[in-house]
Parts: sequence; C-alpha cells; structure tokens
Amino acid sequence: MQYIITAYDGTDEQAINRRLMAREKHLKSVEKRVKDGQHLYGAAILDDNGKMIGSMMVVDFPSKDELDNWLKVEPYVVEHVWQKIDIQPCSVASIFR
Repeated sequence: MQYIITAYDGTDEQAINRRLMAREKHLKSVEKRVKDGQHLYGAAILDDNGKMIGSMMVVDFPSKDELDNWLKVEPYVVEHVWQKIDIQPCSVASIFR
C-alpha cells in the first residue's frame, strides 16, 4: 500500500542542527528504500526563506505495520528531527511509476 507522509521538524532553536546532523543517515536510508521499491518520491518542505522545515514522501509498504516498523528506525525520527508526522494512504497514478 502506498502512503504519503508529511513530517514537520521541531520549531526550537536546535531543530535545523538536528536535521543537518541526521541528514546523511536519512539520505542513505532513502537510497536503500528506493532500491527496495519502498520509497517512490520525496522532497524537503521549505519555509518562505528556503529553510528546510520538514519532509514529504510517498512510500510503498506491504502493510501499515511495516511502515510503522520503518519509522522506528528512520534517522529523522530516531534523532527527533520530525516532531509531527501525518500519514495518509494514497495511490500514485500508474503514469508516474
């Protein structure tokens, strides 16, 4: 099942530092999930000044339980970058796959 994830960083003074410290691990995990067919799309969410304040992803997992298991080890979750995470089932049109 496909899911759209919208995740927002914390708003405290250290939020951007946490993101930057975890970014390399996060991007390596994205590379692995792309190869495994679990990560379809992703983007950083920016504020009006171009500062990263969150992430948007479309992922594909066999079940919500497997998605939840991934979130337990996702670097931006483990390192407390994402403070609010919204998850919705979705369906990517076949012309984009």
